[in-house]
Formats: sequence, structure tokens, C-alpha cells
Amino acid sequence: MRLKGEKVILRPLALSDAPRFVTWFNDPAVHRFLARRELTLQEERKWIRSLPKKKDGVHFAIDTREGVHIGSVGFNDINRKDNYAVFGIAIGDKRYWGKGYGTDAMKCIIDYGFRTLRLHRIELEVYEYNVRGIKLYCRLGFKIEGEKRERVYWKGKYYNTFQMAILRNEWQKAE
Repeated sequence: MRLKGEKVILRPLALSDAPRFVTWFNDPAVHRFLARRELTLQEERKWIRSLPKKKDGVHFAIDTREGVHIGSVGFNDINRKDNYAVFGIAIGDKRYWGKGYGTDAMKCIIDYGFRTLRLHRIELEVYEYNVRGIKLYCRLGFKIEGEKRERVYWKGKYYNTFQMAILRNEWQKAE
């Protein structure tokens, strides 16, 4: 399955994507925003191979309209009983930061989550120093619901994380 936005195409992840993810996720400028901080090619290939078996997640590669692979986006921990999922995104290719690709990918996947998966709620966790991410999430309608004090350790200091979420009716109003 493919989802198309104005700037991006979301496509299934492929084993050929693994080397790029390893490069990106081992780059401190990128992984400072991610829960996963370092990984090997073997670990990434194993994770990509495991995806078809997982019933509680949906993951896509993010490609530009020109076919350049720049990141990934998806839902983890999809809970069908309560109709919610945990959202995650990574634009690994820093040349595409701040140019609207993450916004477009988020719009595609959130719309997919609410319309196709029929989710009621989409939630995420973000580090307090990810100011650009927090602004984007707020602009798309996410609300801060809570804070975990000193939850993440980065370069000798502890930082808080924020729990944010958006409900289906909030997304529909924002469209």
C-alpha cells in the first residue's frame, strides 16, 4: 500500500532501506530525537523482516515525490479494543529538515489512521528539547496531556518528555 501527499509518498519499508536507517540512527544529530539511539545493520534488517508478522503496527518509508528515501513514519502499539495507536516519525536525511516533508508525511499517516484504521486517538511522546517537533504537533492539533520529568538522558543532562495526543473529532475539525 502507498499513501500520497503533496510532497511525499509513504511506501512499505524494504530491506534495501536498512543501510540508510543505520546511517541516520547512528548520527547524534538525528538520534537525539529518537527513542532508539544506535543500531546495527543486522538489527535493522531483522526489524524490517519482522514487520509483516506484526499485527499491532503499521510502518512506512517516507520518499519524496522524486523517489528519494528520507525517513519513516508509522504507528506502534495499535490497540483495536480502545482504538488508539502510538505515532512515530523520523526524517533521517537532514537535507530535508524544515522543508515541510515531515508535516506532509504526518498529515498522510494521521488521515490514514483516522479514516482507514478508524482510530479514535493517536498519541506520541516527544522530548522537551525537540521544539520544532512540538510546534509541528501542536500546529496539527495535538495537545499536551502530560509530562514525564527527567525521562531522557542526553549529553550529561536529564530532560522531560511530553505526552501528546489528538482525537479523531479534533482532526476532522482541523481539516
